[in-house]
Amino acid sequence: MARDLDIIQREIEEARDALANTLDTLAERANPKRLVDEGKQTAKEKLADPKIKYGLIAIGALVVLLLLRRLLR
Repeated sequence: MARDLDIIQREIEEARDALANTLDTLAERANPKRLVDEGKQTAKEKLADPKIKYGLIAIGALVVLLLLRRLLR
């Protein structure tokens, strides 16, 4: 009987350790600062793509030209 109690005690401790590790992992993944940093990095990578970069430049130039045209009328 004592052996069964030792086994149960060990299994409970292992389950606690596993739960603690899982909670630590979840806390790390849900860290807002890390999420913001990853979002910034993703945005920088997307904007470094020439198709997107030059497309945004063209759209900005078009908007400026349309605003100038409207102001000068």
